[in-house]
Amino acid sequence: MADRVNLNSDVGESYGRWQLGSDAEMMKWIPTVNVACGFHAGDPHVMRRTVELAAAAGAEVGAHVALPDVRGFGRRRMAIGADELHDDVVYQIGALLGFARAAGVALTHVKPHGALYAMCGESPELAEALLSAMRAVDAALVAIAGGPAVPAAAARTGVRAVPEGYVDLAYHPSGVPVLERAKRAWDPREVAANAVRVVRERRLPAVDGSTITVDVPTLCIHGDAPNGADVARAVRERLAAEGIEVVPLRRLLEEPGR
Repeated sequence: MADRVNLNSDVGESYGRWQLGSDAEMMKWIPTVNVACGFHAGDPHVMRRTVELAAAAGAEVGAHVALPDVRGFGRRRMAIGADELHDDVVYQIGALLGFARAAGVALTHVKPHGALYAMCGESPELAEALLSAMRAVDAALVAIAGGPAVPAAAARTGVRAVPEGYVDLAYHPSGVPVLERAKRAWDPREVAANAVRVVRERRLPAVDGSTITVDVPTLCIHGDAPNGADVARAVRERLAAEGIEVVPLRRLLEEPGR
């Protein structure tokens, strides 16, 4: 069986007249997109437009749920209880679900954003709140979420969760990515080489020169980088040259052994 991998990207992160990223260009190269739902970025108009772009591109659509922090772009931690998070997640999924149905597409997955991603990965209570909210809306939704708290929460709720890897971020030796408050431009050739290494070796170098394991079914390519579309194109072209197929997440997860 040929090597396969999924690529996902966070999109719809503009707000009002403020524009972030090149969503239409990213969708030429990325089969799975996570649409901001208004809590860290996005607004109803941006959500509608982004879902319509995804429908036209044939991309899988998921909800990119976040803490209510537009000013901090969802990258600041907040004190939030499990019940409150559950309701916030249901609210955000429901909002995007309306636009998805209007565009004639299905929601396939949910991915937490920024600080919420990290918090759910660390906290059993918050991880379960995230997944139980997904189950309440549609038990077939897949979570793109990593961290030590997530597998047990997935087992408790019955919601499937898969981790993602980052080829346009550096990693600490602990396996935690080095977060960038404002996404910088990365060399597309370096990112493409990282993608091949993850697929073929399941490893990446850490900032101290050590090697960490990155065994994941999907890789995130950040659309908010200044050259995000160039990076996405370079990754797709390099993967194709290496004989590695890029497929939608649902299709990948349906394969035996996944």
